[in-house]
Amino acid sequence: MKKSQLITLATIFLVVVVFYFLWPYAFTVVPIKQVEEQKLSEAFNPVSYVDSIWQSKVIPTIMEKAIDLSTVLKAIPINAKGMISKSDLTQTTKPYALSTVGEALVFKVKAKGKIEEVDTSSSLGNMTIKVDGYDGPIKVNVFIGPRIPSDETSLRDGVGFISFGDFKEQTEYGKAARELNNRVTGQVLEPLDKTKLKGKIVIIYGTFTLRTFNLTEIDMNKITIVPVKIDLSE
Repeated sequence: MKKSQLITLATIFLVVVVFYFLWPYAFTVVPIKQVEEQKLSEAFNPVSYVDSIWQSKVIPTIMEKAIDLSTVLKAIPINAKGMISKSDLTQTTKPYALSTVGEALVFKVKAKGKIEEVDTSSSLGNMTIKVDGYDGPIKVNVFIGPRIPSDETSLRDGVGFISFGDFKEQTEYGKAARELNNRVTGQVLEPLDKTKLKGKIVIIYGTFTLRTFNLTEIDMNKITIVPVKIDLSE
């Protein structure tokens, strides 16, 4: 056998021996259960997320930055049919609204008024209030539950510190909005005795959205507020 062949065989033998002894250390074998637990630990938890911001940021932000609803409504010059052009709405509400990437205008507001109507005919119950300082035609409704529409995102979008970039994907962003609404229904709306609301004086803090995407005229006959705080008196 030639010397070169001996060298080749020796090299191959050495590689095999090294591979044999190092093989157990070349890979980390992770049990399937451990992989699944890791995925769960990294999964977005909307309840924990909202727990971390509800009392510390969401409520204070709205309470501190809310604008008098009467001021906002009086700034909106609707026509006889309750409509306003998108351009006029955007311009007149610019000092008060946050504009989303989806071309929605979102408002943080506070209002005092008398509850004139209470509608519990559906799960999307609401009450209508006569806002102090506003005598215009725009009807003001406030959600009273037990549900808030699944596509309602004004609370998430209105606080101003929650952005899509905070989340890994659109699904998480949507879950955050729904859990914020769940917090409203559970903590703000559920304690209400809806049979005794009509005629009471109410002070509310909350958010509402005016959607303008793909629209040239906006229907302003009514708005509906998502409340984060409701105070009642006789």
